[in-house]
Amino acid sequence: MMSHRLFIGIRPPLEVREMLIDTMEALDGARWQDDEQLHLTLRFIGEVERPVADDLAAALADIAWPSFALTLEGVSHFEHRGVATAIWARVLPTPELNGLRAKIERASDLVGLGRESRRFTPHITIARLARRAGPLLPWLARYAGLRAAWQADGFTLFESHLLASGAHYDAAVCYPLRG
Repeated sequence: MMSHRLFIGIRPPLEVREMLIDTMEALDGARWQDDEQLHLTLRFIGEVERPVADDLAAALADIAWPSFALTLEGVSHFEHRGVATAIWARVLPTPELNGLRAKIERASDLVGLGRESRRFTPHITIARLARRAGPLLPWLARYAGLRAAWQADGFTLFESHLLASGAHYDAAVCYPLRG
């Protein structure tokens, strides 16, 4: 049986993605994300068999949630054992965002995937960093004032394909937010 590597996310609109792409410079050792990779992950699912993927898609279709505003504000990075591994744009948490995530967690739990145990840090990854990436602080300082806002009008179940050139994402199902 074929498995599918899935996650649920929100794609920012073109103007926000273009603003993020404009930051992608002057940092040695950064593997910049492509436009198609820019998203806010709401829930990473991982590898599942087709029946579970179908059940999840159906459970997500039952989510009713109004559209809501999202705000990007500043940049930061993730570290592992003191080494920076990724840089990202911060998405401000809101009750609406957390409410949608709770509904997605409930849907995931209903189809047997359990609930996410990791703390949610809303962000859009801009780059993955090589172990010997260039100095990070000047880049972080340069884009500290990064800011954008948009209306989230839907979320998407994505399928992720891991390739030698990096991850490629396909939108499997798009779910509208109404209201």
